[in-house]
Amino acid sequence: MRDQPRRPRTLSDARSEAEAAFKKVTAKVAEAPPGKTAIPGVKEQVTLRIDQDVLEYFQRGGPGWQDRINEALRKAAGK
Repeated sequence: MRDQPRRPRTLSDARSEAEAAFKKVTAKVAEAPPGKTAIPGVKEQVTLRIDQDVLEYFQRGGPGWQDRINEALRKAAGK
């Protein structure tokens, strides 16, 4: 059996096909998770690279050197 001759494509057919194909491959973008809220007085552990001489300066003062670095950074940040 012979297939029926294809009818010519119209602009609306092409558009409908393109929209259908686009909908198949696009996905909804997931919403970003809510940001962390800063809780006053809670410290967060981080890795920080600082020059050796700066580290030695703060460690010479004995225990509490991390708190002293924190205070110096807070002062530099204007807080």
